[in-house]
Amino acid sequence: MEKKVLYKEDDLFDAALKAFRENFADTPIHVDVLGPGKKFGPDMVVDKQVILTIDENQFPYYAKIKNNLTRANVGLMIHRRKLLPEALLLVTYYVNDIMAEFLKENRIEFIDATGNAYINRRPFYIYKKGNKPREKVQNTPPGQAFRPAGLKVVFAFLCDPLIMNKNYRTIAQTAGVALGNIGRLMIDLKRQGFLLDKGKKGRLLIDKQRLLERFVEEYPRRLRHQILLGRFRGDPEWWWNKSADYENALWGGEVAAAKMGNYLKPQTMTVYIKQEWLNDFLLKNRLKKDANGEVEVLRMFWAPNTLAGKKGLVHPILAYADLIATGDQRNIEAAKAIYEQDIVRFIRED
Repeated sequence: MEKKVLYKEDDLFDAALKAFRENFADTPIHVDVLGPGKKFGPDMVVDKQVILTIDENQFPYYAKIKNNLTRANVGLMIHRRKLLPEALLLVTYYVNDIMAEFLKENRIEFIDATGNAYINRRPFYIYKKGNKPREKVQNTPPGQAFRPAGLKVVFAFLCDPLIMNKNYRTIAQTAGVALGNIGRLMIDLKRQGFLLDKGKKGRLLIDKQRLLERFVEEYPRRLRHQILLGRFRGDPEWWWNKSADYENALWGGEVAAAKMGNYLKPQTMTVYIKQEWLNDFLLKNRLKKDANGEVEVLRMFWAPNTLAGKKGLVHPILAYADLIATGDQRNIEAAKAIYEQDIVRFIRED
Protein backbone atom coordinates (compact mmCIF):
# COMPACT_ATOMS: atom_id res chain seq x y z
CA MET A 1 0.00 0.00 0.00
CA GLU A 2 1.33 3.44 -0.93
CA LYS A 3 2.35 5.40 2.13
CA LYS A 4 0.73 8.80 2.56
CA VAL A 5 2.43 11.75 4.23
CA LEU A 6 1.04 15.00 5.59
CA TYR A 7 3.64 17.73 5.81
CA LYS A 8 3.42 20.65 8.14
CA GLU A 9 4.37 23.92 6.47
CA ASP A 10 7.90 24.18 7.91
CA ASP A 11 8.62 20.49 7.27
CA LEU A 12 7.55 20.79 3.65
CA PHE A 13 9.72 23.87 3.21
CA ASP A 14 12.74 22.03 4.66
CA ALA A 15 12.10 18.91 2.54
CA ALA A 16 11.89 20.96 -0.67
CA LEU A 17 15.12 22.82 0.14
CA LYS A 18 16.92 19.56 0.91
CA ALA A 19 15.80 18.02 -2.40
CA PHE A 20 16.78 21.18 -4.27
CA ARG A 21 20.31 21.12 -2.84
CA GLU A 22 20.74 17.38 -3.46
CA ASN A 23 19.63 17.58 -7.09
CA PHE A 24 21.95 20.51 -7.83
CA ALA A 25 24.88 19.49 -5.64
CA ASP A 26 27.42 20.84 -8.14
CA THR A 27 26.12 24.37 -7.58
CA PRO A 28 26.67 26.13 -4.23
CA ILE A 29 23.15 26.87 -2.97
CA HIS A 30 22.20 28.52 0.33
CA VAL A 31 18.86 29.75 1.63
CA ASP A 32 18.36 32.30 4.39
CA VAL A 33 14.91 32.70 5.93
CA LEU A 34 14.54 36.40 6.71
CA GLY A 35 11.19 36.24 8.40
CA PRO A 36 7.78 34.60 8.69
CA GLY A 37 4.76 35.24 6.50
CA LYS A 38 3.61 38.70 5.56
CA LYS A 39 0.35 40.19 4.37
CA PHE A 40 0.26 42.56 1.41
CA GLY A 41 -3.03 44.39 1.69
CA PRO A 42 -6.13 42.22 1.87
CA ASP A 43 -5.25 40.22 -1.22
CA MET A 44 -1.94 38.40 -0.78
CA VAL A 45 -0.39 36.52 2.11
CA VAL A 46 3.01 34.87 1.80
CA ASP A 47 4.40 32.22 4.13
CA LYS A 48 8.10 33.12 4.31
CA GLN A 49 10.57 35.76 3.22
CA VAL A 50 13.76 34.17 1.91
CA ILE A 51 17.00 34.93 0.11
CA LEU A 52 18.26 32.26 -2.26
CA THR A 53 22.03 32.44 -2.76
CA ILE A 54 23.37 30.62 -5.81
CA ASP A 55 27.12 30.76 -6.37
CA GLU A 56 27.31 34.02 -4.34
CA ASN A 57 24.44 35.65 -6.27
CA GLN A 58 21.58 36.66 -3.98
CA PHE A 59 17.94 36.53 -5.05
CA PRO A 60 15.15 37.66 -2.68
CA TYR A 61 11.83 35.81 -2.79
CA TYR A 62 8.51 35.62 -1.03
CA ALA A 63 7.63 31.95 -0.60
CA LYS A 64 4.15 30.46 -0.86
CA ILE A 65 3.90 26.92 0.57
CA LYS A 66 1.27 24.50 -0.73
CA ASN A 67 0.89 20.80 0.07
CA ASN A 68 -1.16 20.25 -3.08
CA LEU A 69 -1.36 22.18 -6.32
CA THR A 70 -4.46 22.81 -8.39
CA ARG A 71 -5.08 25.15 -11.29
CA ALA A 72 -7.31 27.16 -8.97
CA ASN A 73 -4.69 27.90 -6.30
CA VAL A 74 -2.05 28.53 -8.97
CA GLY A 75 -4.51 30.86 -10.69
CA LEU A 76 -4.87 32.81 -7.44
CA MET A 77 -1.07 33.15 -7.25
CA ILE A 78 -0.92 34.44 -10.82
CA HIS A 79 -3.66 36.95 -10.00
CA ARG A 80 -1.98 38.29 -6.88
CA ARG A 81 1.77 38.04 -7.43
CA LYS A 82 1.98 41.60 -8.80
CA LEU A 83 1.27 42.78 -5.26
CA LEU A 84 4.66 41.48 -4.14
CA PRO A 85 7.76 43.69 -4.15
CA GLU A 86 9.93 40.63 -4.78
CA ALA A 87 9.57 37.46 -6.87
CA LEU A 88 7.26 34.65 -5.80
CA LEU A 89 8.71 31.21 -5.03
CA LEU A 90 6.24 28.34 -4.90
CA VAL A 91 7.26 25.56 -2.49
CA THR A 92 5.27 22.33 -2.73
CA TYR A 93 5.41 18.56 -2.35
CA TYR A 94 5.25 17.49 -6.00
CA VAL A 95 4.96 19.20 -9.37
CA ASN A 96 4.05 16.81 -12.17
CA ASP A 97 5.27 17.37 -15.73
CA ILE A 98 2.08 19.06 -16.94
CA MET A 99 1.95 21.43 -13.97
CA ALA A 100 5.69 22.15 -14.32
CA GLU A 101 5.14 23.34 -17.90
CA PHE A 102 2.12 25.38 -16.81
CA LEU A 103 4.11 27.07 -14.03
CA LYS A 104 7.02 27.79 -16.36
CA GLU A 105 4.70 29.27 -19.00
CA ASN A 106 3.29 31.57 -16.32
CA ARG A 107 6.74 32.42 -14.93
CA ILE A 108 6.11 31.03 -11.46
CA GLU A 109 9.38 29.75 -10.03
CA PHE A 110 9.11 26.65 -7.83
CA ILE A 111 10.91 23.92 -5.91
CA ASP A 112 9.34 20.69 -4.71
CA ALA A 113 10.17 17.93 -2.25
CA THR A 114 11.00 15.46 -5.03
CA GLY A 115 13.75 17.62 -6.58
CA ASN A 116 11.86 19.27 -9.42
CA ALA A 117 12.55 22.98 -9.76
CA TYR A 118 12.24 26.05 -11.94
CA ILE A 119 14.50 29.03 -11.12
CA ASN A 120 14.87 31.76 -13.71
CA ARG A 121 17.10 34.51 -12.32
CA ARG A 122 19.92 35.74 -14.51
CA PRO A 123 22.57 34.47 -14.89
CA PHE A 124 21.00 31.25 -13.55
CA TYR A 125 18.39 29.13 -15.24
CA ILE A 126 17.31 25.86 -13.63
CA TYR A 127 14.48 23.73 -14.94
CA LYS A 128 14.09 20.17 -13.74
CA LYS A 129 10.97 18.03 -14.09
CA GLY A 130 10.27 14.30 -14.13
CA ASN A 131 11.23 13.33 -10.58
CA LYS A 132 8.47 11.20 -9.08
CA PRO A 133 7.40 11.14 -5.43
CA ARG A 134 8.08 8.07 -3.32
CA GLU A 135 5.06 8.81 -1.15
CA LYS A 136 1.67 10.33 -1.80
CA VAL A 137 0.90 13.53 0.01
CA GLN A 138 -2.17 13.41 2.20
CA ASN A 139 -4.68 16.20 1.89
CA THR A 140 -5.39 18.22 5.00
CA PRO A 141 -8.97 17.44 6.06
CA PRO A 142 -11.04 20.39 4.84
CA GLY A 143 -13.52 20.54 7.73
CA GLN A 144 -17.27 20.84 7.27
CA ALA A 145 -17.05 24.35 5.80
CA PHE A 146 -15.17 23.25 2.69
CA ARG A 147 -17.04 20.09 1.84
CA PRO A 148 -19.85 20.33 -0.75
CA ALA A 149 -22.65 21.47 1.57
CA GLY A 150 -20.32 23.83 3.41
CA LEU A 151 -19.13 25.44 0.18
CA LYS A 152 -22.73 26.23 -0.76
CA VAL A 153 -23.24 27.99 2.58
CA VAL A 154 -19.89 29.79 2.34
CA PHE A 155 -20.91 31.04 -1.11
CA ALA A 156 -24.18 32.36 0.30
CA PHE A 157 -22.41 34.14 3.17
CA LEU A 158 -19.81 35.72 0.87
CA CYS A 159 -22.51 36.98 -1.49
CA ASP A 160 -24.71 38.33 1.29
CA PRO A 161 -23.31 38.28 4.86
CA LEU A 162 -26.72 39.37 6.20
CA ILE A 163 -28.00 35.87 5.45
CA MET A 164 -25.97 34.41 8.33
CA ASN A 165 -28.19 36.25 10.81
CA LYS A 166 -31.33 34.66 9.40
CA ASN A 167 -32.76 31.55 11.02
CA TYR A 168 -31.19 28.21 10.11
CA ARG A 169 -34.12 27.21 7.88
CA THR A 170 -33.76 30.35 5.74
CA ILE A 171 -29.99 29.85 5.46
CA ALA A 172 -30.50 26.24 4.36
CA GLN A 173 -33.15 27.16 1.77
CA THR A 174 -31.05 29.99 0.30
CA ALA A 175 -27.87 27.92 0.09
CA GLY A 176 -29.64 24.79 -1.16
CA VAL A 177 -28.57 22.44 1.64
CA ALA A 178 -30.31 20.25 4.20
CA LEU A 179 -31.30 22.02 7.41
CA GLY A 180 -29.33 19.56 9.54
CA ASN A 181 -26.03 20.80 8.05
CA ILE A 182 -26.25 24.38 9.28
CA GLY A 183 -25.40 23.96 12.97
CA ARG A 184 -22.27 21.92 12.21
CA LEU A 185 -21.18 24.40 9.55
CA MET A 186 -21.53 27.35 11.91
CA ILE A 187 -19.38 25.58 14.51
CA ASP A 188 -16.71 24.79 11.91
CA LEU A 189 -16.64 28.34 10.52
CA LYS A 190 -16.07 29.62 14.07
CA ARG A 191 -13.34 27.02 14.65
CA GLN A 192 -11.52 28.05 11.47
CA GLY A 193 -11.70 31.75 12.35
CA PHE A 194 -14.27 32.90 9.79
CA LEU A 195 -17.31 33.52 11.99
CA LEU A 196 -17.63 35.61 15.13
CA ASP A 197 -20.67 35.08 17.34
CA LYS A 198 -21.50 38.39 19.04
CA GLY A 199 -24.44 37.07 21.03
CA LYS A 200 -27.46 39.35 20.83
CA LYS A 201 -25.66 41.47 18.22
CA GLY A 202 -25.69 38.53 15.85
CA ARG A 203 -23.02 36.77 13.81
CA LEU A 204 -20.21 38.48 11.92
CA LEU A 205 -18.25 37.09 8.98
CA ILE A 206 -14.54 37.85 9.40
CA ASP A 207 -11.33 37.30 7.42
CA LYS A 208 -13.44 37.35 4.27
CA GLN A 209 -10.49 37.57 1.90
CA ARG A 210 -9.06 34.29 3.22
CA LEU A 211 -12.53 32.74 3.11
CA LEU A 212 -12.95 33.78 -0.53
CA GLU A 213 -9.57 32.27 -1.37
CA ARG A 214 -10.49 28.97 0.29
CA PHE A 215 -13.81 28.93 -1.57
CA VAL A 216 -12.10 29.54 -4.92
CA GLU A 217 -9.54 26.78 -4.22
CA GLU A 218 -11.99 24.16 -2.98
CA TYR A 219 -15.00 24.82 -5.22
CA PRO A 220 -13.58 23.08 -8.35
CA ARG A 221 -12.14 20.21 -6.28
CA ARG A 222 -15.11 19.37 -4.10
CA LEU A 223 -18.33 20.75 -5.58
CA ARG A 224 -18.14 21.88 -9.18
CA HIS A 225 -17.70 18.41 -10.71
CA GLN A 226 -20.67 17.15 -8.67
CA ILE A 227 -23.07 19.67 -10.20
CA LEU A 228 -21.90 19.27 -13.82
CA LEU A 229 -24.92 18.16 -15.86
CA GLY A 230 -23.01 17.66 -19.09
CA ARG A 231 -21.14 19.20 -21.98
CA PHE A 232 -22.76 20.15 -25.26
CA ARG A 233 -22.06 21.76 -28.63
CA GLY A 234 -23.98 24.47 -30.47
CA ASP A 235 -23.75 26.78 -33.49
CA PRO A 236 -20.82 29.25 -33.44
CA GLU A 237 -21.46 32.24 -31.20
CA TRP A 238 -25.03 31.10 -30.54
CA TRP A 239 -24.68 32.42 -27.01
CA TRP A 240 -24.06 36.09 -27.76
CA ASN A 241 -27.62 37.12 -28.56
CA LYS A 242 -29.16 34.59 -26.21
CA SER A 243 -30.05 35.59 -22.70
CA ALA A 244 -30.14 32.82 -20.20
CA ASP A 245 -33.55 32.71 -18.52
CA TYR A 246 -33.18 35.08 -15.57
CA GLU A 247 -35.01 32.75 -13.20
CA ASN A 248 -34.11 29.32 -14.51
CA ALA A 249 -30.60 29.75 -15.94
CA LEU A 250 -27.67 32.14 -15.61
CA TRP A 251 -24.40 32.63 -17.47
CA GLY A 252 -21.18 31.90 -15.60
CA GLY A 253 -17.46 31.84 -16.35
CA GLU A 254 -16.20 33.32 -19.60
CA VAL A 255 -19.61 34.35 -20.95
CA ALA A 256 -20.40 36.18 -17.71
CA ALA A 257 -17.05 37.97 -17.98
CA ALA A 258 -17.72 38.95 -21.62
CA LYS A 259 -21.20 40.24 -20.81
CA MET A 260 -19.81 42.20 -17.84
CA GLY A 261 -17.71 44.22 -20.27
CA ASN A 262 -14.40 42.34 -20.34
CA TYR A 263 -12.71 42.02 -23.71
CA LEU A 264 -12.80 38.24 -23.68
CA LYS A 265 -13.96 35.95 -26.46
CA PRO A 266 -15.32 32.89 -24.65
CA GLN A 267 -13.93 29.50 -25.58
CA THR A 268 -16.15 27.74 -23.04
CA MET A 269 -19.78 28.72 -22.47
CA THR A 270 -20.83 28.05 -18.88
CA VAL A 271 -24.49 27.95 -17.86
CA TYR A 272 -25.90 27.37 -14.37
CA ILE A 273 -29.42 26.03 -14.65
CA LYS A 274 -32.33 24.62 -12.67
CA GLN A 275 -32.07 20.93 -13.51
CA GLU A 276 -35.72 20.54 -14.45
CA TRP A 277 -35.29 23.23 -17.12
CA LEU A 278 -32.32 21.52 -18.79
CA ASN A 279 -34.16 19.81 -21.65
CA ASP A 280 -36.08 22.96 -22.61
CA PHE A 281 -32.83 24.95 -22.63
CA LEU A 282 -31.08 22.40 -24.87
CA LEU A 283 -33.98 22.30 -27.32
CA LYS A 284 -34.38 26.09 -27.52
CA ASN A 285 -30.69 26.60 -28.20
CA ARG A 286 -30.19 23.52 -30.42
CA LEU A 287 -27.45 22.12 -28.24
CA LYS A 288 -26.26 18.55 -28.77
CA LYS A 289 -24.52 16.37 -26.23
CA ASP A 290 -20.75 16.22 -26.80
CA ALA A 291 -18.20 15.20 -24.17
CA ASN A 292 -15.73 17.66 -25.72
CA GLY A 293 -18.27 20.40 -26.42
CA GLU A 294 -17.66 24.05 -25.68
CA VAL A 295 -20.86 24.40 -23.62
CA GLU A 296 -20.79 23.21 -20.01
CA VAL A 297 -24.05 23.11 -18.07
CA LEU A 298 -24.05 23.00 -14.29
CA ARG A 299 -26.88 22.64 -11.81
CA MET A 300 -27.84 25.83 -10.03
CA PHE A 301 -27.18 24.89 -6.40
CA TRP A 302 -28.63 27.95 -4.66
CA ALA A 303 -32.25 29.05 -4.40
CA PRO A 304 -33.53 30.75 -7.60
CA ASN A 305 -33.85 34.55 -7.48
CA THR A 306 -31.17 34.78 -4.78
CA LEU A 307 -27.38 35.18 -4.85
CA ALA A 308 -27.32 36.21 -8.53
CA GLY A 309 -25.44 39.02 -10.23
CA LYS A 310 -26.54 41.33 -13.00
CA LYS A 311 -29.51 40.23 -15.10
CA GLY A 312 -28.85 36.83 -16.60
CA LEU A 313 -25.47 36.37 -14.89
CA VAL A 314 -24.27 34.44 -11.86
CA HIS A 315 -22.95 36.35 -8.88
CA PRO A 316 -19.48 37.87 -9.62
CA ILE A 317 -17.91 35.65 -6.94
CA LEU A 318 -18.98 32.52 -8.82
CA ALA A 319 -17.89 33.90 -12.20
CA TYR A 320 -14.52 34.72 -10.60
CA ALA A 321 -14.19 31.17 -9.23
CA ASP A 322 -15.06 29.70 -12.65
CA LEU A 323 -12.41 31.80 -14.38
CA ILE A 324 -9.64 31.19 -11.84
CA ALA A 325 -10.28 27.42 -11.93
CA THR A 326 -9.32 27.27 -15.63
CA GLY A 327 -5.76 28.44 -14.95
CA ASP A 328 -5.90 30.17 -18.34
CA GLN A 329 -3.96 33.45 -18.42
CA ARG A 330 -6.59 35.37 -20.39
CA ASN A 331 -9.30 34.17 -18.00
CA ILE A 332 -7.21 35.15 -15.00
CA GLU A 333 -6.89 38.66 -16.43
CA ALA A 334 -10.69 38.79 -16.78
CA ALA A 335 -11.01 37.46 -13.22
CA LYS A 336 -8.78 40.28 -11.97
CA ALA A 337 -11.08 42.85 -13.56
CA ILE A 338 -14.16 41.25 -11.98
CA TYR A 339 -12.40 41.12 -8.62
CA GLU A 340 -11.49 44.81 -8.72
CA GLN A 341 -14.81 46.04 -10.12
CA ASP A 342 -17.34 43.80 -8.41
CA ILE A 343 -15.91 41.65 -5.61
CA VAL A 344 -13.77 43.85 -3.36
CA ARG A 345 -16.88 45.40 -1.82
CA PHE A 346 -18.17 41.98 -0.77
CA ILE A 347 -15.03 41.05 1.14
CA ARG A 348 -14.25 44.43 2.71
CA GLU A 349 -13.93 43.96 6.47
CA ASP A 350 -16.68 45.60 8.51
